[in-house]
Amino acid sequence: MAVEDADGIDLAARRNERIVLASLAAVQFVSIVDFVIMMPLGPQLMRSLTIGPAEFGLVVSAYTVAAGIGGLAFASLLDRVGRRAGFLGLYAAFLVGTLLCGLAPGYRTLLAARAITGAFGGVLGGMALTIIGDVFPEERRGRATGVLMSAFALASVAGVPIGLWLGTHYGWRVPFLALVGLGCPVLVVAGLALPPLREHLSAGRPRGNVRDLVGTFTRRQHLDAFAVTIALMLGGFAVVPFISTYLVGNAGVAETELPIVYVVGGAFTLVGAPLVGRLADLYGKLRVFRVAAPASAMIMFGMTVLPNVGVAGASAAVAALMIANTSRMVAATAMITSSVEASRRGGFMSANSSIQHLSAGIGTFLAGHVVTQTAGGRMEGYEWAGIFAAAMTLISVPLAARLRIAPSSDRDVAGRSLDPAASLAAAAEATCDAGEPLVTLGCMAAADDSTINDSGCDEPAEPASFSDDRPTPVGCGERSRSATSSTG
Repeated sequence: MAVEDADGIDLAARRNERIVLASLAAVQFVSIVDFVIMMPLGPQLMRSLTIGPAEFGLVVSAYTVAAGIGGLAFASLLDRVGRRAGFLGLYAAFLVGTLLCGLAPGYRTLLAARAITGAFGGVLGGMALTIIGDVFPEERRGRATGVLMSAFALASVAGVPIGLWLGTHYGWRVPFLALVGLGCPVLVVAGLALPPLREHLSAGRPRGNVRDLVGTFTRRQHLDAFAVTIALMLGGFAVVPFISTYLVGNAGVAETELPIVYVVGGAFTLVGAPLVGRLADLYGKLRVFRVAAPASAMIMFGMTVLPNVGVAGASAAVAALMIANTSRMVAATAMITSSVEASRRGGFMSANSSIQHLSAGIGTFLAGHVVTQTAGGRMEGYEWAGIFAAAMTLISVPLAARLRIAPSSDRDVAGRSLDPAASLAAAAEATCDAGEPLVTLGCMAAADDSTINDSGCDEPAEPASFSDDRPTPVGCGERSRSATSSTG
């Protein structure tokens, strides 16, 4: 007999979910450190390879551009294979690219190695979110997304400082070789921990062709999700890449004190990200996003006009920014993941990852043409980047309200068949709102995505809004279950 916890969830299933989540977070940690470490290693790279800022910029952008192209290339392929096979294949290729970075003898080979790493590593985040969407049910998906996002905070707290220390004492190649040494055991553990996750292959539709790729970029719910992604990435990356330069040039922070700033910010985010995920599951993802996004907009603008506050003030400002940005991304990512059907989620998340990278590059490019630096190191015009970032972030709020929860399949996230009556009751509860007319409580989402009312009507069902993504009001579930039982 299965043992259940206080929430009525099988303890073995909950343990398996945690193992899967830990494996995904470990992979995310390795890939994030690989991406982030390149920027603070810039002075060493330019000195060792005898290159200038323009050449170094190409090394950094090679990853992002390749990630965008790779996301588009894989968008129509990843739904043809099991999630585990696709994820592990991408991760193995990413590790090969990271190894080539550590072995690169010169500038051109490093440029090629970064492109290889980005082409595969840039898709890993999207695939990890796809697996979360398949493994975790809607009511726990926000919490799982928050834990996955904590990998970024852990990378800031531990990965980047350790990588900088290794690069300073042993050369810029050593951090990449160390990541490969850490990443290989993670690959083995992930291969043992992740389930095959092949349920999406039973949808019975053609995959992996041009028509499928076009469908990814033409379906309304996909376009709504892409719009949210674009707004958030344009806004965030108009400010974030220039924070270190601004803190040193304008806010009174010494370059040697920058690790302290990011360790403090990362530590707060490490605690805050899972908490935000829990709040999103408890109170609704859209509600949390409606609070986090405006807060993020205000803090981003404040960061661009920060006076001389020293390392303590800068640490507090960066911590607030990282928590706000992580909060909006946890809620937004959980909504985006839930807005796509499982059978299309792999291709969509790959495409979404591509759009993320390309939008981030565009945001940085636009801000770079506004921000200037004086001979003394002070940044000027940064406040205009802050205004643009705040505006794009605020625009994302009404865009997020357009997202809808994708219809569920007749199987739960662990692959177990659901009782049809229970499925109907769950669908009815998902669309129940205390503020709606009571007559709607008699309608239920049927298995064929139609709404059947007491008079026998058969009408297309409207997908549930994320405004309904909150605990069911008292009495609503009882009415739903009564209506369900009456159909049996």
